[in-house]
Amino acid sequence: MLSTVNLTQRYGKRVLFDKISMTLDVGKRYGFIGANGAGKSTFMKILAGELEQSDGEVQLQSGLKLGMLSQNQYAFEEFTLSDAVLYGNKKLFDAQKEKEKLYMEGDFEDDAVNNRLGELEMICADEDPTYESDVKIEKLLQSLGFPSTQHSELMSSLTGGDKFKILLAQVLFLKPDVLLLDEPTNNLDMATISWLENELKRHEGTLMVISHDRHFLNGVVTHILDLDFQNIREFKGSYDEWYIAANLIAKQAETDRAKGLKEKEELEGFIRRFSANASKAKQATSRQKQLDKLDVQAIQLSSRRDPSIMFKAHREIGNEVLEIENLSKSYDGNVVFENFNLKVTPEDKIALIGTNGVGKTTLLKLMMDEIQADTGTIKWGQTITYSYFPQNTTDKVVGDEILAQWIQGFDPKWHIDDIRKTLGRMLFSGEEQKKKIDACSGGEKHRVMMSKMMMDDANFLVMDEPNNHLDLEAIVAVGEALHNYKGGVICVSHDRELIDAFANRIIQINEDGTIIDFKGDYESFVEQQKKKKLC
Repeated sequence: MLSTVNLTQRYGKRVLFDKISMTLDVGKRYGFIGANGAGKSTFMKILAGELEQSDGEVQLQSGLKLGMLSQNQYAFEEFTLSDAVLYGNKKLFDAQKEKEKLYMEGDFEDDAVNNRLGELEMICADEDPTYESDVKIEKLLQSLGFPSTQHSELMSSLTGGDKFKILLAQVLFLKPDVLLLDEPTNNLDMATISWLENELKRHEGTLMVISHDRHFLNGVVTHILDLDFQNIREFKGSYDEWYIAANLIAKQAETDRAKGLKEKEELEGFIRRFSANASKAKQATSRQKQLDKLDVQAIQLSSRRDPSIMFKAHREIGNEVLEIENLSKSYDGNVVFENFNLKVTPEDKIALIGTNGVGKTTLLKLMMDEIQADTGTIKWGQTITYSYFPQNTTDKVVGDEILAQWIQGFDPKWHIDDIRKTLGRMLFSGEEQKKKIDACSGGEKHRVMMSKMMMDDANFLVMDEPNNHLDLEAIVAVGEALHNYKGGVICVSHDRELIDAFANRIIQINEDGTIIDFKGDYESFVEQQKKKKLC
């Protein structure tokens, strides 16, 4: 199907991967994992022919189509939405457009024109034998949230997130034999991610997907490819199965080094910890069964380290936490909220969900006094101190200070040694802590902000998409930290595993402005909504 032979990529002295020889088989769906910066996207671009490798070769079986999700959101600004999707099959796109032009401008008395039209009809018949390309494009766009009235609009009219959805529709329309997807769930809401899962599970060829969405990987993949130590190792099973097995190996090695530890207790403790991340007894039972049948010999020690995230509350929350009354907010005449009401109780850990654009980030900014409401009041309790993780962290974490100095700027009383320890928890080593803030990547800035939040010792956390830019291990750590946190939480996220980890109250903002306020975990919320649809 698709193979690599001694594939190597190096940049100067740095080697991303070395002499990778592997075959991606038909019918298998691979989750491609590895630490940020390990080279996953580079490897995928080499497979797609978008990058030149240092050594080795890529071999694609003759006659097969390979499609990769494009990351250039602005490549089709003058295309209509429908044409941008059609462009996924460029051969069909070119034939259809040339055919349309000839019918509009061609001289039908000219044999050359008629012969060319015949050739184009053959190409269209080969690429679209059922002549249903228009119907397929319409269904794809509607599934991604674009009504038929919008399909003739230009790509330039869309936001960046919606442009990315069109690129996803583009590669799915091609129906390639080998499908390569790099972070396909970015900018997708939960309903669309669920739709995409079902689409990919029906893919009949070969799939390789890079994702930081654990629930998505578990729902889609049949195998894990782990890029570590400049090598790629294959494991049969879901991400959770790989994660348990990888940590099992690490703990066994730790037990060998420290004979005083009881191996059984350590392993059982790990299962309890990991299962608590989902807060489901039945999942704990399921994962224990998975552990019993794992082929741990297929896993080796990893070079990756999990961050150690711990949010502490400096004081207990009083009875009055947060009350929002008759909140209204509009932008340029477009109503975001109208008479919105919310009362938060001391035990609440809230997941704020809804499709993109319904106002989740706006609500958090109103709560944080970053923007002003048109009408209504937002009242925090007198005992509350909050810490805020904004969606645009990369724009907020700026400056020419080194990491610890930037954090200390929020409170000069914070001891520099405590700040350094907190940065160490977020995997910044001694030398890395000397890095300047403006030299940090998006993922590094996220980890700096998480370090700052740990220093805050606030008793209420307000978080807007904290999983963005974080790798899978860090997202798991965030979920565990929120689960163990003794304070209150309001968190916006599309990551279902993260929500499962901490939330005991779900607030969904609907596109029509209505609110669903559910007391319970996310799984119970989903079940309730399914029952309502059946009624």
